[in-house]
Amino acid sequence: RKQKFVEAVLSSLLLHFAVIGGTRSVDSSLSQCVKLGGYERPALQSDGDVVIGGFFPLHYVVTEPQYKVFLIYSFYQRAFRWMMTMVFAVEEINRNSSLLPGVKLGYHIMDCCDHIPTGLQALFSLLSHSKTVDKSSTCLYYSPVSYFATCTCLTDKHLYPSFLRTVPSDLFQVRGLVKLVTFLGWFWVGTLGTKDDYSLYGIQAFSNQFGRQGGCVAFHLSIPASPTMAEIQEMADKLESSTARVVVVFATEGQLLNLFLELAQRNVTGIQWIASEAWVTSSRLASPQFLHLLQGTLGFTFPGVNIPGLKEFLLNVRPSPKPGMEFFNMFWEEHFGCNFRYNPGSEDLRNTDSSYSDVSQVRISYNVYKAVYAIAHALHNFLNCDSAGPSGGLCEKHSSFSNGQLLNVYTHISMFCVTKGSTECTKCPEYFWSDKDKVKCVAGEEEFLSFYDTMGIVLVALTLLGFILTSIITIIFHSFRYTPIVKANNSEISFLLLLSLKLCFLCSLVFIGQPSWWTCRLRQAAFGISFVLCLSCLLVKTIVVLLAFRTGVSGSRGWKLFGTSQQRILIICTTAPQICLCSGWVLGAPPFPFRNPNYQIVVECKEPWPPGFYLLLGYIGLLAFVCLLLAFFGRKLPDTFNEAKFITFSMLIFWAVWISFIPAYVSSPGKFSVAVEIFAILASSFGLLLCIFIPKCYIILLHPERNIKKGMTGKYQR
Repeated sequence: RKQKFVEAVLSSLLLHFAVIGGTRSVDSSLSQCVKLGGYERPALQSDGDVVIGGFFPLHYVVTEPQYKVFLIYSFYQRAFRWMMTMVFAVEEINRNSSLLPGVKLGYHIMDCCDHIPTGLQALFSLLSHSKTVDKSSTCLYYSPVSYFATCTCLTDKHLYPSFLRTVPSDLFQVRGLVKLVTFLGWFWVGTLGTKDDYSLYGIQAFSNQFGRQGGCVAFHLSIPASPTMAEIQEMADKLESSTARVVVVFATEGQLLNLFLELAQRNVTGIQWIASEAWVTSSRLASPQFLHLLQGTLGFTFPGVNIPGLKEFLLNVRPSPKPGMEFFNMFWEEHFGCNFRYNPGSEDLRNTDSSYSDVSQVRISYNVYKAVYAIAHALHNFLNCDSAGPSGGLCEKHSSFSNGQLLNVYTHISMFCVTKGSTECTKCPEYFWSDKDKVKCVAGEEEFLSFYDTMGIVLVALTLLGFILTSIITIIFHSFRYTPIVKANNSEISFLLLLSLKLCFLCSLVFIGQPSWWTCRLRQAAFGISFVLCLSCLLVKTIVVLLAFRTGVSGSRGWKLFGTSQQRILIICTTAPQICLCSGWVLGAPPFPFRNPNYQIVVECKEPWPPGFYLLLGYIGLLAFVCLLLAFFGRKLPDTFNEAKFITFSMLIFWAVWISFIPAYVSSPGKFSVAVEIFAILASSFGLLLCIFIPKCYIILLHPERNIKKGMTGKYQR
């Protein structure tokens, strides 16, 4: 766990909190840790029952190019504000009698300098310090809650099981950046970053997603950790000479400063910069010195909020010669441009206007604030602070606990920290959604294909139209049941086919409306059986037409072998397998109503045995293929009335509908998948009805002179 914590600190570079002080025992596994460096690193600290460690990039490393490798440690006022926000949050919690009653929080804050070796050195200094505080009452736990580490690499819970954060990963930022540049029509861009994980993973994710949207990366420049003047000039040359005038940059302002100074000195203009959140709000880079270079820069940042009381707290900061106040003094010298050794520090922050004191819409500071409160709430729950136990309602602060136990509480707290305006902190309970402002969870609305939806009304109207049209054709056929065109192919089969088509139309209604126990069981069974019955009738009609036209004599031996009884037996035999399949499916693994929260809260019928539906559909496809094959063989029969040709057309329509149905059904979300299936049912039913029966009705009603026996055998002459 120690190794994983170190990896997390190094990968995030800026920023971690960890509970480093406990209440009882010493972690003996730390006996091999040694302190690095030959001096005591400056730190801001306050004792407490539980001490929270913090790392902030109060300085960042800048290379002075003309001296090749000479390093300047520039003070970072924004990070000082982040640090003071942590102090503010700890003190606010200590004053709150309802949060961690009886437990005092302390802090131990060190400077990681936005530099991996320095951050590692600060880490071991912090660990060494925790060993020497009070060996009888100190325990050490590693559970970082990061406020600024957006690298997607830290999302891997196998590598970093104890790493949590109050800031969204770069996965979301990259999606936004890709949408931004493609929306604006910029498909030829360059990328710029550093050699740390933040840049490497961010730019890799951007390049992959950008490429999938049709974009091309013209070049990628990587800023070395300590760039020389020659390296900076080489990068500036590439930026100036490239035909790509849009550059996406994943880096921090300290890492970009030298390159931007060189570009500003060259008076480079015309580059559209796309900024990551690490530098898009930088006040240093927004100075007039870089205006001609960086004006018009676009990027994403975190939503800003107002933390009550923070501004007054920040304005009360004062320098002091006392030990432990080094960070305050460094800030004062940087802010007022003075030397504390020759200046008593009598200046007043209220008389200045800077990014440090502007807390009307804080972003990173709020992530710090949430991180401290996440730790406090986790400890509050773990130490049973709400229970009236032997401590008289106070926290059981003398309880020892393991790293894994505390981590479980952290994880739970971080998932329900609404710890307002947060970007990645709330996971609403099942069947709940965030409101329009994304600050609270509200009960989700159930969604299904309703009879009152526009889509539902249209489908119901088409269903009723098909049913009424089928009923009208049934009446026509019954009225002319003794005419040759109805008798030619066994009127009994024709009426059974019309009945099955009515069932096909009506089964669509079972798919509309809120799914219930009985509709979920009935819908697929009704669909499967009615369509198989319909196709069985068509199969019989096709065979009868082939026998009648091939032999030419209805009383032939072939016709006798496939008479009325044989036709009924064939229909029963071809329908029975589907009935058995549907019965076994409904009885053995019946579909049931299910509230699916993947898209919206969609109420749908969940099928515990998905192969059942595909077997049902496959058997329908098999019968349709046999009908198509037999009808195709009879397509060249006499043209006076060739029913085989019409059956061929109907089967082609049937196949076209259901082949296109499968991909549309699989890819349609929520209630649209139901609508797709209903549309396929209606389209194929209309195809069968119109192709098979409309030509007959046309002859019956408009050309009765052709409704004679000779016309049925192809011997009718006009």
